[in-house]
Amino acid sequence: MNGHRIEGELRQIKGSIREAIGKITGDRKTQAEGAAEKMAGKVQANAAKAGEAIESALKK
Repeated sequence: MNGHRIEGELRQIKGSIREAIGKITGDRKTQAEGAAEKMAGKVQANAAKAGEAIESALKK
């Protein structure tokens, strides 16, 4: 697991928390920002996973 993947997963967690806070407080802007951050983290983690898979395949 590389640093970009970990960073992406942490970003997903942070986004989920922010989204939940927005839901609880009724703040739609915070909720939307949290959802966007969560999605960005998911994209980042998946890109890192793909990079790891490519590196692994090239080493074989």
